[in-house]
Amino acid sequence: MQKVELMSPAGSFEALHAAIQGGADSVYFGVEQLNMRARATMNFEIDDLKEIASICEKHKIKSYLTLNTIVYDHDLALMKNIINAAKLAGITAVIASDQAVIHHAFTQKLPVHISTQLNITNIETIQFYSHFADVMVLSRELSLGQIKNICDAIKKENIKGPSGNLIEIEVFAHGALCMAVSGKCYLSLHTQNASANRGACLQNCRRKYKVIDLEEGHELELDNEYIMSPKDLCTIDFLNELIDTGISVLKIEGRGKAADYVKTVTQCYREAIDSYYEGTYSKEKSSAWIERLKQVYNRDFWGGYFLGQELGEWTDGSGSKALTRKIYLGKGNHYYPKTGIAEFLIEAYSLNVGDKVAIIGPTSGVTETTITSLHVNDEGAKQSASKGDLCAFPLDLVVRPSDKLYKIVEAAVEEKI
Repeated sequence: MQKVELMSPAGSFEALHAAIQGGADSVYFGVEQLNMRARATMNFEIDDLKEIASICEKHKIKSYLTLNTIVYDHDLALMKNIINAAKLAGITAVIASDQAVIHHAFTQKLPVHISTQLNITNIETIQFYSHFADVMVLSRELSLGQIKNICDAIKKENIKGPSGNLIEIEVFAHGALCMAVSGKCYLSLHTQNASANRGACLQNCRRKYKVIDLEEGHELELDNEYIMSPKDLCTIDFLNELIDTGISVLKIEGRGKAADYVKTVTQCYREAIDSYYEGTYSKEKSSAWIERLKQVYNRDFWGGYFLGQELGEWTDGSGSKALTRKIYLGKGNHYYPKTGIAEFLIEAYSLNVGDKVAIIGPTSGVTETTITSLHVNDEGAKQSASKGDLCAFPLDLVVRPSDKLYKIVEAAVEEKI
């Protein structure tokens, strides 16, 4: 039995390596400004495509280029340049929603995945796009039953894509949700001329609002001021039911998220998927995974529309509810391979024996460890290092100047650091 593919976000080289460390089967990423996270993250450049493809090939995972915004005439030249470069670099496929992108990728024989932006909700739409694409991301508003009906119909009607294989279905499994249907929101455009459908969402929905009757001036009392801000999607506690629908790909949201988020979420879903196929998946395990997911960025969790809810569940705050936070301490200075000692320059706050830390870098991904000993400057073993100190500790990772050192603390005590 072929396992469901686990797809993770890569908004940076740090996140790309973190996804690999977490056990992803594939990654998706944006290039230049023609993607739905153009403003939310530092996107890759065209010149990065060869390196991305090389890293993915080395680790035997697939690479997907997201080129899923609305495309205007003045974007066509850039769009074609990106697709041509992706084809030349050896990128696995392009995730697209605009017909111009689909058409050009198809003519260049670069495999196409249909984005959720096209809001696929029925089997006849699957049939239509099967002429161009082998993988399709379903609308986020479908229930498990509706997804299963589509997956069953693909097999029954033998619907194949350009590759000659049966159409594969992809769904979002974890991460931020938009209040709008499959993310097609216009709030930013209407209020600040920044189109979410061009990757420039300003997240108006994550703010507080009050409702006022403009005719008489009455203000309505709201139990929750964040009436347009959905909780994050989490399917890990019913992942067995989701896989049973017949889907082929599980996608984790988060190209604007930090590398530690990518690694933790990927690890949890990797373990859950493997557990499903080993026959050891259980509610007890899913509860433990949820506790780990709570450690990194989240707006609290709900099961989306998979279980048939008619309305969304709204968060009661604007920011993350993660139980831990990262505090920047310093950067890599030197590594001593014979002794396995890493040296860092502390640029902020203090580091103490017993602290939990994370080292994050564009070639290192994410490594977490607990400080068991510290050598500070030339003064030998110490219990703590302060701003301006060079400190060294054992680490099974070749540290580079591009690596950053963070202290991991409980969110409740962050203000005391």
